[in-house]
Amino acid sequence: MEESMKGLNAAQEEAVTSTEGFIRVIAGAGSGKTRALSQRFAYLVNEIGILPGNILCVTFTNKSANEMRQRIHHLTGDNDTGYICTFHSFCVSILQEDSNAVQYPKSFLVLDNSDIDAMLKIIYEERNLTLRNMTFSKARDMIEIRKISKEPEYYLDMITMSLDTLRQKYEEAVNPSDIIFYGYLYQEKKCFGLDYNDLIKFSLYIFQEEEEIRLKWQRRLEYIMIDEFQDIDDLQYRLMEVLCNHHKNLFIVGDPDQTIYTWRGANVKYLLDFDKEFPHVKTIMMMQNYRSTPQILSAANSLIEKNQSRIKKELLPTLPGGLPVLCHHADHSRAEALFIAVKIQELHEKGTPYRDMTILYRAHYITRTIEEIFLKEKIPYTIYSGVQFFGRMEIKDALSYLRMIAYKDDLSFLRIANVPKRNIGQRRLAFLQEYAAAKNCTLYDALIKNIENDIFKGTKAASFVALIESFAADYAERPISEVLSAILNESGYERMLRTEGSQERLDNLAELKQSVYEYETSCGEESTLEHYLTHIALFTNSDAEDRSDKVKLMTVHTAKGLEFPYVFLCAMNEGIFPSKKTNTLQAMEEERRLAFVAMTRAEKGLYLTEAEGRNFDGSPRYPSRFLLDIDETLLAYTQKPQDHLIAKAQDYINFNSRYLLDHSQGQHFARGQRIKHSIFGPGTIVEVDMEKAAYTIQFEKIETPRTITFRAKLEVLQG
Repeated sequence: MEESMKGLNAAQEEAVTSTEGFIRVIAGAGSGKTRALSQRFAYLVNEIGILPGNILCVTFTNKSANEMRQRIHHLTGDNDTGYICTFHSFCVSILQEDSNAVQYPKSFLVLDNSDIDAMLKIIYEERNLTLRNMTFSKARDMIEIRKISKEPEYYLDMITMSLDTLRQKYEEAVNPSDIIFYGYLYQEKKCFGLDYNDLIKFSLYIFQEEEEIRLKWQRRLEYIMIDEFQDIDDLQYRLMEVLCNHHKNLFIVGDPDQTIYTWRGANVKYLLDFDKEFPHVKTIMMMQNYRSTPQILSAANSLIEKNQSRIKKELLPTLPGGLPVLCHHADHSRAEALFIAVKIQELHEKGTPYRDMTILYRAHYITRTIEEIFLKEKIPYTIYSGVQFFGRMEIKDALSYLRMIAYKDDLSFLRIANVPKRNIGQRRLAFLQEYAAAKNCTLYDALIKNIENDIFKGTKAASFVALIESFAADYAERPISEVLSAILNESGYERMLRTEGSQERLDNLAELKQSVYEYETSCGEESTLEHYLTHIALFTNSDAEDRSDKVKLMTVHTAKGLEFPYVFLCAMNEGIFPSKKTNTLQAMEEERRLAFVAMTRAEKGLYLTEAEGRNFDGSPRYPSRFLLDIDETLLAYTQKPQDHLIAKAQDYINFNSRYLLDHSQGQHFARGQRIKHSIFGPGTIVEVDMEKAAYTIQFEKIETPRTITFRAKLEVLQG
């Protein structure tokens, strides 16, 4: 009992020991919610005696899931840490156990965007489509829109249609949208692949159609905990409702002041209205902040209290006093970047590593001037949200070799059959594709069956098959790290990179090997090759880690969930932060929450900067309303804007605010909701754009979706 309560404050202890029923924890930034979640898991296991396998703990990144898994292992001493994972990872567990209900094998592929693009490339080449017909990005969006609007019909296409029937629908399609959509469904089923959205939708479909399976999972999950509940979207909420409907033990943690993802489906009403939707909800407020100095918290509290749509609360400091929050007004953006560079060098000379300093901004274009100054001043930096580590060419190649060993799928085959060069070029690949289509088999099977064909004389096709077969025979008995090192060596891939002099790519492969080793260490018996490949496919930018000593540059959205000793929040100007696209009161409040999130990332020092000048459209730049929202006694100015500039800024803000639309009184619809338009008839909401104050709707009688303003008259369709 003492170990479970060790170091907890009163609110955290209440959260840990409140086990039964519906519990909502409002956890302010830096309030130790990860610790409370971990300790609660340990309390359920150590003190109450619940089996770890009967607990589901949902996080929003794989990185936080791994950290929590390690904490819980330390607290319980048990290698079984139950289901500690993201929603998508949990759905993989459901489908691996019950994939027979949708006629999929347990060893299905989880597809990321690069896999989808590879499928689109095949479709475009087969059907002579070009990017003029549709870009890959628009094609991905179109596929998702059609899946939502055709729900649940598309499941029937995916599940009940034979591969031959799907192929026929694809070949008979004439319209580019139909060609791409049915071509994608065909490619998905051909390799038994599921994309991210399929994972949740297929899980929901199984629960809807198979009562025994639904009851099995409901009974198994005696306790459910969900972190970052303010970010939950409608599909995730539907899944949560199903899972907790038996034991009715649901513990959620979130902060309405950190809702910054409504543009991708997050719906804060689920957190705010939780006590209205579920019976006898217990609400616990965790407000003690263990991350930031009192000065940083005072400024952040002063900013966020200007929002109206929130649960009134205030972050309480626990750390001793520190540096004042420094605010700098520059004459132009170059001077602003130079100020940041000087301060960074000062901190570095006093012993602060570059990696402890982070520059946050609202949009990527802000970095141009900063990068110019940093290059001139020789300040090392790295920009996050560039090419992700797991999206780099050599990493994708290495993972494709592992996928070939485990799955022998077409996408991996096309990627590495001729890498390094084996003289299996376009002509021979075209031959294999024709044969595979005619015989309804994989490209790898086609190669095996034609290995003696004259077309493969003078190639290394036979040695490639021998390589894959030798590894496929015993990979399950070998550590993944050993398999990876051996395949990169025996395939000649690393030798190819050494010959090219690609040291950076070799270093990246070394980092991949290290990540595999760390994965094996943390997962224990679960560390199968198939499990690892699924784990990697679900990785996101926020799961990446850069240990090099460089200043980090990233958007505020990317920084969500992270913390840094020193934060420089730059370009705090009207039209930049808040974004000039902000046209509703609700969107403006989200922009303010975004600024609050940025400020509360800082631990020791916070620097707020802005500059005079002109925007792209020629309009003058004014200091951001978010700077003016903060009580000026809480800021230390290096150079304060002149009174006449502040007056002009206030006039601009007041004028702009008069034109912000207020949709709090109007009816709002969520993504995936069925509605009826007075003229267009029934349809499905496929996107909600708060900035444009509009829905994207796929109407049943119109082939392509329409963007409809919030002001339009829409009715809810039941069922």
